[in-house]
Amino acid sequence: MKKIVLVSTLLLCSACSPKFDWREIRGNDAPYTVLLPGKPTSFSKDMLLDGVELKMTMTASEAGGVSFAVGSAKLGRPEQAPHVLDAMKAGMVSNIHGKLADGTPAGAGDIEIHGQLQNGAPVLLVGRFVARGPWVYQAVIMGPERAVSREVIDTFMTSFKTN
Repeated sequence: MKKIVLVSTLLLCSACSPKFDWREIRGNDAPYTVLLPGKPTSFSKDMLLDGVELKMTMTASEAGGVSFAVGSAKLGRPEQAPHVLDAMKAGMVSNIHGKLADGTPAGAGDIEIHGQLQNGAPVLLVGRFVARGPWVYQAVIMGPERAVSREVIDTFMTSFKTN
């Protein structure tokens, strides 16, 4: 009987454990804050976006099969931001062989893309693209369509703040 109670208690506790362990993260170099589920990793990469050379820093974590990331880069000329943000969006669409959700206006800062991974699995990508002064940002959630809930999208996107 004790074994049954112990197993039942362990199952009940595991069912209550949060899938998303939200924690506030501050950009190391870029001025932003965001909630990420779990301990993030960061890396930087030199990129060329629409003819603009920049160093993009990505901070990302994963929970429940869903990836969360914030990318940031400082531009030498802030007037380049609209072109860089458009190139970021186009890259996201291309990466998942997707298309923008119906009703997404051209030039929108927030996008929703339905696409597929290389293995053909359907994927949903929701992104926010922002320019503030010399900084450009992308905040992105990507995962299997069935795993990306509106509640998780709202938590992540409303937490993203540029300072």
